[in-house]
Amino acid sequence: MKLISWNVNGLRAIYKKGFMDFFNKIDADIFCIQETKMQEGQITLELEGYKQYFNYAEKKGYAGTAIFTKREPENVTYGIGIKEHDNEGRVITLEFKEFYMVNCYTPNSKRELERLEYRMIWEEAFKKYLKKLDESKPVIICGDLNVAHKEIDLKNPSANRKNAGFTDEERGKFSELLDAGFTDTYRKLYPEKENAYTWWSYMGRAREKNVGWRIDYFLTSDRISSKIKETYIFDNVFGSDHCPVGLEIEF
Repeated sequence: MKLISWNVNGLRAIYKKGFMDFFNKIDADIFCIQETKMQEGQITLELEGYKQYFNYAEKKGYAGTAIFTKREPENVTYGIGIKEHDNEGRVITLEFKEFYMVNCYTPNSKRELERLEYRMIWEEAFKKYLKKLDESKPVIICGDLNVAHKEIDLKNPSANRKNAGFTDEERGKFSELLDAGFTDTYRKLYPEKENAYTWWSYMGRAREKNVGWRIDYFLTSDRISSKIKETYIFDNVFGSDHCPVGLEIEF
């Protein structure tokens, strides 16, 4: 089974920048996107053979997630069941026979860390949500999780130590999530691989110089990590400030 995740930084914008070329070429079984930045009815996608599920933020032109899947799920839920966390369109969960597929766009702590306190509350709630799912069947989580976990996961760790996405608090919460029974699939297969990034600033020719961060992930429940066949970073695919990431897993 081939799974893809991509923060598209605006679905309507990237649609005009070759999104369908990659979508058709990769031929994923499940294709998850984050930061759709749109409301219902603002785009019509002709995706033959795929079911489409969108979760829109209440705020226009902000956040939002979507999943396109060849396999019809047994159940679909939007959000994590907590009102204060479910107005920004950040989570979609599809339930299949063998597993849950969770697509997530984690809140950014923002400049000056103005949203770090909220981010910590979100992290606890999201971890609790995932652990509850994991009690009944294995979980695959993907998305822009807005944290570079280790120093190896960004180009300039010392300069970014107190910046959003690389604070001790955010990194600690990610460690806690993994310790709760989940596997970072990329680091399972490539524990020492350097210069493997999924996001680059638009400033200072960062992508050209590969001055990036790895903040887009596929995680799985530990008990199915042995089923991972391959994991990918498609850093040659453009159109967003993020690149797609992929997972091949066999059930």
